[in-house]
Formats: sequence, structure tokens, C-alpha cells
Amino acid sequence: KPIRQSLLRECLHMILVKPEQDKDQGAHILSEEFSKKYPLRILVAEDNNINQRIAIKVLAKLGYEAVVANNGSEALEMVSQDHYDIILMDVQMPVMNGLEATRMMRTCLEVQPVIIALTANAMHGDRDDCIQAGMDDYMSKPIELKELVMQLEKWALAIREKRKMSA
Repeated sequence: KPIRQSLLRECLHMILVKPEQDKDQGAHILSEEFSKKYPLRILVAEDNNINQRIAIKVLAKLGYEAVVANNGSEALEMVSQDHYDIILMDVQMPVMNGLEATRMMRTCLEVQPVIIALTANAMHGDRDDCIQAGMDDYMSKPIELKELVMQLEKWALAIREKRKMSA
């Protein structure tokens, strides 16, 4: 895809400058300032109660008030009623799995959220299945805080750039 020069610059800056800053940050990763710098509306589509609580708690420490859907069908209903910037979508859920919910969202929604797959399956083919279903990115479980922060930052920058282009 064609890429905007400003987005490429920001991504390269994030990759090249961040590692040195991370040494000094340590515990500062978990800060409510993160959500002020990268404002996002987040939906967590996850059927496991423990995983839901962990995701909500970690996101809250970053300053986000995420909303939970217990399965793909609930997530689909919620996004049809309200807008979310990012959906953290478990792949294997009852009623409607994450792949099916993503396909439905991609065909039905006018404003498309970023959908990040969450799965315990870490095989290469699983990632391909998620991307083919329309998911934007992929994280394997258990989710590492550093990876979650990087994903949120990456997609927040892309969303910001998209909003600038449409304004």
C-alpha cells in the first residue's frame, strides 16, 4: 500500500528512539498519561473472565476505560451501536468466533475499527488466517505489556494520521 511519509517517519522514530527511552522508563510504561497521548476507544472481545479482568486492569493502568464483549456476536452488536477505535478480538469464542465477527464487521460497518487478534495459537498459519479474515494485527497470548503498548501506540498513530487525511 502507499504509505504517508509522516506516518513512516513516526514509525521509524518510534522504532529507533524508543529502545533507549525504555531503559529509563521502566515502571512509567503503566501510566494514565499514555491514554492522553494516544486517545483511543477500546473494545475487548474475550470470553474468558480472567483474561477480561486482566485486559481491563492493564488498559486501565494505561488510562483507558475499555468495554468488554463476551463473544463475537456481542462485539458485533456493540460496534453497530457505538464506535470503537480498536478491538482486541479473541479468535476462539463461543456463539461467534473472532474470525467470523471480524468478517461481519468488515462487510457491515461504515467506519472501520482496527482489529487486533488475540489468540493462544502462535502458529504462522494462524496469523495468516487472522489477516485473511480482515484483522489488522495479531498478538499471541499471554499478552506481554510491552507488546500491547507498542501495538496501541502504532495503531493510535495510524488512526491519527487517517483522521488528519479525512479532515
